[in-house]
Amino acid sequence: MFEKIRYRLLLSYLLVLASILSIFALGVRVIFARSLTQQLTEKLTALGQGAAGNAEWENGQIKIESDFNVENLIDKNQALQLFDTKGNTIFQQGNFLLTRPLSLNETVQFETIKNRVQGVTLPINNSKGKVIGYVRVSQSLEEIDKTLSKLNWGLGSGIVIALMFSGIGGMILTRLTMQPIEDNFKTLKQFTADASHELRSPLMAIKSNLAVALKYPEGMRESDAEKFRAIASATNQMTRLTEDLLLLARTDKADTISKDIVNLTAILENLVQIYQSHAEVKEISLKPHLTENIYLVGDSIQLTRLFTNLIQNSLHYTPSEGTVEITANYLGSYLIVSVKDTGVGIAPEHIKRVFERFWRAEQSRSYWDGGSGLGLAIAQAIAQNHGGSISVTSQLGVGSCFTVRLPSFLVIPNKNQTGRLG
Repeated sequence: MFEKIRYRLLLSYLLVLASILSIFALGVRVIFARSLTQQLTEKLTALGQGAAGNAEWENGQIKIESDFNVENLIDKNQALQLFDTKGNTIFQQGNFLLTRPLSLNETVQFETIKNRVQGVTLPINNSKGKVIGYVRVSQSLEEIDKTLSKLNWGLGSGIVIALMFSGIGGMILTRLTMQPIEDNFKTLKQFTADASHELRSPLMAIKSNLAVALKYPEGMRESDAEKFRAIASATNQMTRLTEDLLLLARTDKADTISKDIVNLTAILENLVQIYQSHAEVKEISLKPHLTENIYLVGDSIQLTRLFTNLIQNSLHYTPSEGTVEITANYLGSYLIVSVKDTGVGIAPEHIKRVFERFWRAEQSRSYWDGGSGLGLAIAQAIAQNHGGSISVTSQLGVGSCFTVRLPSFLVIPNKNQTGRLG
């Protein structure tokens, strides 16, 4: 139980840390990318202003002055384009030219050719301030993309390394944090087991004396006899409660269960015979559907208690003329046992709590006379100690189905050999 809690705490801690680091890395990446793009825009703007300043109107055409070396643009993965006032291309130089039409509404333009290209468009003014054309300077974003790729790898690697070290530290911290709780819980379980064990003797003494007193009622009044019977009933209920607490404390220790080869089919058939008369009294149809010779390795006493609790639970909550079906069969390397009834059912909001100790619903699933409220909790503990699980599906007014999933084993008779199915 505590192992699962530790893993959940560690997983929650790592998820929160991963979210924080991812948001931080994303923020750094966005800011850095915008910074690089802004720097490139400023660089292209400066280059475009230089080209516009060196442009002149000659013979009805725009020309770049001869001392402005356009060839240098090619070495820098840049390109230059000149347009007249109508958007017609007059001159272009470079390998990364924007193919998009000139747009006066977009100063900065982006386009993907072989790779991403960014361009900046600026007007060319004559000496009188009149627009005589436009210059568009563009540059490949390959270097920026490579830089961002390296940043992504760096940030991703940093997050992974941080999570690895945080996971190691988190495991140590969660273990240290949970250790006092585990110690207290173990102490509480030991106290429960000790108290239950010590209560058995005085309760047995009370039951014995009550039995003797009720065996010879001549010397007491009728009202006194009724009080003694009420005390006997309460004593029986307390005895069952202490037995359940003691059993639950023992089943919490998985290493205490026996490791014998158990014929589960025989156990279930025996339980059906035992509770058949009880079902007939309540006018309930008890139907077994069992596969022959289902074997597993475990504790026959605890397994008997597991399915006893489930059958008793179903019989109690199934009204007259109802049905309780017990099914057992193989499913791969596991065996599935289900106890399905047509009883009152369980409300959806209560299904997650039916295996809690001492929990009871306000109405239909309350304790019955003599019940301790630990039956399903004991069943779950036994199933888990055998490497299995137990689940429930239910619908109010329709019924419930408790399903036990346990590892199965194949037994070869007279050879004392066991082998796992599947």
